[in-house]
Amino acid sequence: MPDLQKSFEFLDDIKPTHTSLADRFIVPPFTILDARQGYWQDRKRAWLALGIQSELGRGNMNLGMSHPETTSTIDFYHRKREIESLLGHEISKNEAADMISDEGQLKNARQSNRQHKTYTDNPKQKARVFNTKAAPGAGGAWGSYEVVMGIYKTNSRHEADRRSNLNKAPKKPEGATGTGTENMAPGTSVFDPVLCELMYHWFCPPNASILDPFAGGSVRGIVASYLGHHYTGIELRQEQVDANIKQATEMNLSPHWIVGNSYDLCNLTDDKYDFVFSCPPYYNLEVYSDLDGELSAFGTYEEFLEQYAMIIYQSVMLLKDNRFACFVVGDIRDKRGFYYNFVSDTIQAFIDSGCHLYNEAILITSVGSLPIRVGKQFNSGRKLGKTHQNILVFYKGDNPKKIKLDFPQIE
Repeated sequence: MPDLQKSFEFLDDIKPTHTSLADRFIVPPFTILDARQGYWQDRKRAWLALGIQSELGRGNMNLGMSHPETTSTIDFYHRKREIESLLGHEISKNEAADMISDEGQLKNARQSNRQHKTYTDNPKQKARVFNTKAAPGAGGAWGSYEVVMGIYKTNSRHEADRRSNLNKAPKKPEGATGTGTENMAPGTSVFDPVLCELMYHWFCPPNASILDPFAGGSVRGIVASYLGHHYTGIELRQEQVDANIKQATEMNLSPHWIVGNSYDLCNLTDDKYDFVFSCPPYYNLEVYSDLDGELSAFGTYEEFLEQYAMIIYQSVMLLKDNRFACFVVGDIRDKRGFYYNFVSDTIQAFIDSGCHLYNEAILITSVGSLPIRVGKQFNSGRKLGKTHQNILVFYKGDNPKKIKLDFPQIE
């Protein structure tokens, strides 16, 4: 098994502001979790350095794109790579389609690239343009720049510490290159291993049994198994499960994945679980396959929601009493631009299934190419740029005083 402790040794001097809380809880247990921070990105890099490649098995099955008028798939991906080369980082298929259909956004990308060449050679220049070529790593984790209220600027307070720790970063496994996300299907989302670690650390009893009704890639299973938990993930696609098992076996870990439709969850497993943890499909924002029962491919949101609520109901049935469930979700817009209210619908489905909403947190995510796109979407429709996901934690039980009896203090 890879040695995560050694991978994390270099993190001793890179901690959140509230160091005493970080010593106990990894990240302070606040309602705002900022995945853009250096300490978070450094810890994420340490996890990925173990060999986690959640994108494997997803291939080109991510079929969803809001611009079907793009006629040639090969030409589309060729142009997408050209745009990514200009920006210095990956973008989703929808982002690429927006930019291909809007020459103004392409012009902004080229201008940003020129500004980087001009500004980064000037140490007195305060405003700089983020460039992941100069700062490799997922989300620019190695970089010396951060975005604050839409302004690119240096993070001088932590820059010296960050630079001094670059040579202490965990080494990737032999033969591994890049950030671990180069081969994923365009537009494919990859779950954050640090968030997995936190949720297991905070809401699981020791040696917990974990149920994931929307397993997808390998991250949640590998992190759970590495931390000594017993993970069961349900995944519709055989090729995804095969890729997950192969990766876990190579890491000498043994999470369990079942090929099947979570709508039949109670027929796929009859075990009882200590924690339900998942990130469901956001309706048709990403279409993962064209298989029968694919939840992200339902024709209407109402049809999707009916199936989704039934899966949540069965998950809660399999959850032990006085235990937690956690879903990571985000709202999505319909074709007119209005939100579906997916976050609230998820909450209601858990409440209808017999759980109580117990915690809600916001995960702040990397802005990526959003600064380039947000101007158009705000001016044309007053749509704010979305840089967060909702972490919803539910409790199955009517007496929260039992929590301290079932969950030991975290030291």
